[in-house]
Amino acid sequence: MKRKGRIDWQRAPDIKKRIAHLIKEVELEYPSSRIFTYRSTNANTRAYARIWGLSYLWQKVLSVKPAYIVEVISEKYDRLHEAQKDEVLLHELAHIPKNFSGALVPHTHGKGRFHDKLKKWKSLFYTEKI
Repeated sequence: MKRKGRIDWQRAPDIKKRIAHLIKEVELEYPSSRIFTYRSTNANTRAYARIWGLSYLWQKVLSVKPAYIVEVISEKYDRLHEAQKDEVLLHELAHIPKNFSGALVPHTHGKGRFHDKLKKWKSLFYTEKI
């Protein structure tokens, strides 16, 4: 199916606030000030959200610190229940390496670093909620 119209990106302060909350709850040492959030519409993807990292070369060229953008796909993400939204955001945060370098941690097959980290965070976050 062909996409109608262009992708539209809008800042998402509600997502920024929720990510800051998740970072605090899961006790991550990520600087939430370097995680930017956007809500897109008309994105041609199966994803509910995506994360974009600022690679080392771009950091050097622009003389900036590492940063990430979390993009939520409005048509899919906004329909989810709050707990599902948190899971999606935790999933995106799990792509950020511990050293917050601007790189991305890929999915791995089977039991890998990415899935182990995500499972641990979910258990930390949901333990007090149940």
